[in-house]
Amino acid sequence: MRMTLRSIALGLGVGLSPCCMAAAPALPAVAADGSAVTVSGISSGGYMAVQFQVAYSKLVKGAGILAAGPYDCADGSALRALTNCMAPTSWTPPPKPAEIKPRIESRARLGLIDPPAALADDRVWVLTGGADHTVERPVVEALVAFYKEWMPASAIRFVTLPNAGHAMISVSDGKPNACATSEPPFINRCGDFDAPGELLGHLLGNLKPKKTPEPASLRAFNQRPFIAGLPADIGMGDEGFAYVPASCRSGGCRVHVAFHGCLQSEDQVGRRFVEGAGYNAWAEANRIVVLYPQTIARSGWAPGSMRWVYNPKGCWDWWGYSAMDYATRNAPQMAAVRKMIARLAETPAQ
Repeated sequence: MRMTLRSIALGLGVGLSPCCMAAAPALPAVAADGSAVTVSGISSGGYMAVQFQVAYSKLVKGAGILAAGPYDCADGSALRALTNCMAPTSWTPPPKPAEIKPRIESRARLGLIDPPAALADDRVWVLTGGADHTVERPVVEALVAFYKEWMPASAIRFVTLPNAGHAMISVSDGKPNACATSEPPFINRCGDFDAPGELLGHLLGNLKPKKTPEPASLRAFNQRPFIAGLPADIGMGDEGFAYVPASCRSGGCRVHVAFHGCLQSEDQVGRRFVEGAGYNAWAEANRIVVLYPQTIARSGWAPGSMRWVYNPKGCWDWWGYSAMDYATRNAPQMAAVRKMIARLAETPAQ
């Protein structure tokens, strides 16, 4: 695993001064098609993808979800997140659509999220692993039931991999875990099953055969311009990544946002997720820009910060550690990613 200067500094609990590391380049404006956005994610990234899709339902046209549950499942409670939304029991079941629907409709009336009617023309792809005991099958089934409340069943593809653990299922990582594993870096090989290819194919239609990614097309970028204050204060890193094929630099490409899971951010596993999850080969062949926003692991106070944040595994916020309104358009993480998409859609300066 590649250890970066940022990784070492964070592990020691020290900040990075301007003398030690220059800011990453700006996220490029590439005149991407801002009306053709899809999202996906694994685990906390799956929960983030769901809430981003619901909050920005006019923008997002589809979602691919691995090992996650319905919108705002945790309802602001870390305890609910760990029980109802990961390992439910008869006493702590996942929420039913009838419990979530009034919350969504109320937030839409208040202008906190887009109208849920905009979900009707979306497509969704959902996966659960038979050996996944981190986010168990009833939680994922609750997600499918939630989607059926808002869109036709024909738009939903529910996939079960009997032997798969809690992980991104990829054929692109150089040293993947075995299929049934649920351990870092949470990237598994399950035969020839290619989760990014399967989900992108369902969301976008027929894809051209994938091509070998170009290393120069994967770019680190500075996330700070999209965030008010310190990125670490909302659980995000200073840098994110974007895969921009050469064919996309003249404009018109679709945008896909890939949310990593807990323990998969750059400060924890380097570029394992952004290089090994498997999206880039499909993006190269099909004129897709892939945005990889990044969280950061944090346990309490940090140098230069006046805010206490507890997110030791670098998860996306789907229970409220960054803000009370974490599942609306006002949420700092959600707003930051939305601004990144808007930047990609801007016309490049001549």
